[in-house]
Amino acid sequence: MTVSRVVRGAVGVAVLLVVAEIAGRTGLMDTQIMPLASTVLAGAAGLAVDSEFLHDASVTVEVWAEGLLLAILLAVPAGVLLGSLPKVEIGLRPLIEFLRPIPSIALIPLVTLIMASGGAVKVTIVVYAACWPVLVNTMYGLHDVDPVARDTMRVFGFGRLAVLLRVALPSAAPFVLTGVRLAASVALVVAISAELLSGGEGGIGVYIIKAGSGYRIDLMLAATVWAGLIGLVVNALLVRAERGLFRWHAARAGVAQ
Repeated sequence: MTVSRVVRGAVGVAVLLVVAEIAGRTGLMDTQIMPLASTVLAGAAGLAVDSEFLHDASVTVEVWAEGLLLAILLAVPAGVLLGSLPKVEIGLRPLIEFLRPIPSIALIPLVTLIMASGGAVKVTIVVYAACWPVLVNTMYGLHDVDPVARDTMRVFGFGRLAVLLRVALPSAAPFVLTGVRLAASVALVVAISAELLSGGEGGIGVYIIKAGSGYRIDLMLAATVWAGLIGLVVNALLVRAERGLFRWHAARAGVAQ
């Protein structure tokens, strides 16, 4: 089933590229504005051995990884606290619902005023954006704990901490990893967006700005292709990890459906 999905996805992308190539070669699309798909793909292949782009890509990946890691370290304990203590969650829910919809990119001017380092600004923005999927999924996972298992532990004399460690957290782990997977995609988008808006010494977003200033639309799109490929690889790895670590959760969900 997974293989068939991959094949269907690859066929869909191939069809789109062929249509775009035909549209450019037949004059239906202005190649001065939108280069041929083959030109963009050739440019993307060239970027794989371009030292300048590789440096920029490494800067983006570093910001993404650092921001995602900090978000996990902050959001998971906060989600466990809120999910375990209903009264605390009720008290903080209005604040969470107020902060969560605020676009992280809109905070760039404020964070820039507070922090002198451009790298710290981008990491902070990524952390803010990536925290919410992890936090919400952690809370949801703790709410989804089997009440029978929890009550059974309590009947046998286990305290709240033991129930949390032995029942609640293992049960919530698949939800936490799902939150991390969602946050990883959000973090990459926000990291590149922050580079596009705030600039800096490097990054895929900065490379795109430089290519645009030189009217190299093909390189702009080629760099965008690489951004998409990085996101695709990260998501695929996390999906694989999720399925490998929590087969029991997928089986239970299938039975429930």
